[in-house]
Amino acid sequence: MKKWMVLFYLALVSFLNATQLLIPMDETQKNHLKAYGIAYWILQNGLEVEWLLNYRGGSFLTGYSQKVIAECQIRQVSYEVVSDAQVTSMKDYIAQPDANMDIVKLVKAPRIAVYAPKYYQPWDDAVMLVLTYAEIPYDVIYDEEVLQNKLLNYDWLHLHHEDFTGQFGKFWAAYRNTAWYQQQVEDDQRVARLYGFNKVSKLKLAVAQKIRDFVLGGGYLFAMCSAPESIDIALAAENTDICPEPFDGNPVDPNFQQKLDFSKTFAFQNFIVYTSPYEYAKSNIDVTKTRPKIRQEDDLFVLFEFSAKWDPIPTILTQDHERIIRGFMGQTTAFNPKTLKPYVVVLADNKQLNEVRYIYAEYGKGFFSFLGGHDPEDYQHFVYDPPTNLNLFPNSPGYRLILNNVLFPATQKKHQKT
Repeated sequence: MKKWMVLFYLALVSFLNATQLLIPMDETQKNHLKAYGIAYWILQNGLEVEWLLNYRGGSFLTGYSQKVIAECQIRQVSYEVVSDAQVTSMKDYIAQPDANMDIVKLVKAPRIAVYAPKYYQPWDDAVMLVLTYAEIPYDVIYDEEVLQNKLLNYDWLHLHHEDFTGQFGKFWAAYRNTAWYQQQVEDDQRVARLYGFNKVSKLKLAVAQKIRDFVLGGGYLFAMCSAPESIDIALAAENTDICPEPFDGNPVDPNFQQKLDFSKTFAFQNFIVYTSPYEYAKSNIDVTKTRPKIRQEDDLFVLFEFSAKWDPIPTILTQDHERIIRGFMGQTTAFNPKTLKPYVVVLADNKQLNEVRYIYAEYGKGFFSFLGGHDPEDYQHFVYDPPTNLNLFPNSPGYRLILNNVLFPATQKKHQKT
């Protein structure tokens, strides 16, 4: 038999025995971001997916299906047809004690909510951009829905870069005469009155407490930019007034710093709140004011490596095809390590700059993770800048960190806190 005929026969036998599809997440993947959407779509359609932690960048494995293949082709996501023998060999390799890999089963498509105002702008939020690009469905909810206990309908919540302190993002000094800022103030004040609050800060505190209860009860929270900082400031300031007069009509409590209650917060403690209405920064949780001047090309952070078999959750959250990530700025760019609570797990940092970029912790029956910066593919995003076109960044390692968080609630419960 001619050599080409033998090769053709072997290829045909391999194809006929194929029972699985591998969606690689290493450098061979054409579109990492849409690959997460494929995994979500598979779960939506009642099929099983396995997440191969640390195997080829955190690849996905699912049963052979022409529908899945067609969907991958439509979305231009790379896939490989693998035989039973190949799957067995792959899983044996992952199971080796010295292989820092593991397998996690994804069991359901998580119900996703994004906490964002109805007036949000197209330049506002990286998470909504990537969810839309990856074709992962989500609902937008805001203060009224949270106060009406609608968080109970969801597994995963993302916080748009909200200011939970009632200071309207501290945009007053630069943007108080703009239509969008005035509309934000008017809308927030209307909702505050509707629910019986005499100040927006009181409204936002009540919302922050509902979000905290959501996590304590088993929900998953992800937040970027100023939301991680501002929600903890608001929670700590439950019994005092940190809002300057332009925001709520009366001055701050002169003893506000001594009255902060850090036992009420998610991740941060012993921080100093900045109360000048002319100052963009909110506290020393953020390092933007104190970090040394650095060139963009040198602004990087490193993802930590965890034991996939013993620490599956942080391993899931740091899945990537690159370990060194280009930094990106935001109203809260990175976290001051001196303000972290002891139980917080650091997932990524820049040791030279002494700043933490990515953190995670168990909280009650739930979990939270916070990522500094605004947009992984826009180094210094300004108000009125156009939204990032993710068609130009289908393999963004920074955006992958967001999508790791989206799929985490889909994992089998044995890898979650009980």
